[in-house]
Amino acid sequence: MCIAIAVATMSLATLRNVLLLGSLVSITGCLSQSLDDDDPPPAPDSMSEAAMASNSTTAFNYFVKKGLTKIQAAGIVGNLMQESSVSPTVAQYGGGPGRGIAQWSVGGRWDTSKNDNVAWYAIKHGESKWALGTQLDFVWYELTAFGYGYSRLKSATTLSGAVAAFQDDYEICGECDATKRLEYAQEVLDAHGGGGGSSGKSCFSGTLDKTMPDNACVQSKYDGDWYQCDNGSWVDRWTDPDSCDGVHPL
Repeated sequence: MCIAIAVATMSLATLRNVLLLGSLVSITGCLSQSLDDDDPPPAPDSMSEAAMASNSTTAFNYFVKKGLTKIQAAGIVGNLMQESSVSPTVAQYGGGPGRGIAQWSVGGRWDTSKNDNVAWYAIKHGESKWALGTQLDFVWYELTAFGYGYSRLKSATTLSGAVAAFQDDYEICGECDATKRLEYAQEVLDAHGGGGGSSGKSCFSGTLDKTMPDNACVQSKYDGDWYQCDNGSWVDRWTDPDSCDGVHPL
């Protein structure tokens, strides 16, 4: 039985006392149950940086930072936009098995495939399977550990080639609508291909209650995470390769 304590809100002293009482097993069970919750978390506060973040920009920056070209990164994100609008908490329309940004299937790569499913990966790393960062990390894990068209993607020099590589070998979709995926990828490349901060667009920060200049980094009071203003949208700071131009901690 799990002890009725919210571990995430414990002080260090309280947590230490609980551990000394021999409740480590119970706590571990509660954490595993929470991390593997089938229900997605509630939407972030509408004024938070997370709610105003651009998931497509975050994903694009993530894959560029991993060493992919901007064309290859845009090819992935164009696919993810078609699959889920890059929403980590989305479930397949009509009650289908797809979940998350890549619409991994329940009963397969979402929660079942041995050493190759989102739920397993999230628990192993102590993260939420519904988090964008977790799912981006899992995409990269699958590409580099299992292939799923990674070599084909890395050799792609055209946007259509990058889109097709991820579509055919990673998504392995039935009715793919390749034209739409390519359109989305082109939008991503047009918007972000020049790198963050090129346009100088500002972002409103709910934490500071004011508009911040491009490339400013703010630690959000809503979740404690860092965000950077990138071309008018907030992105997770840890995925953005550009340096901060102004740092605003809590």
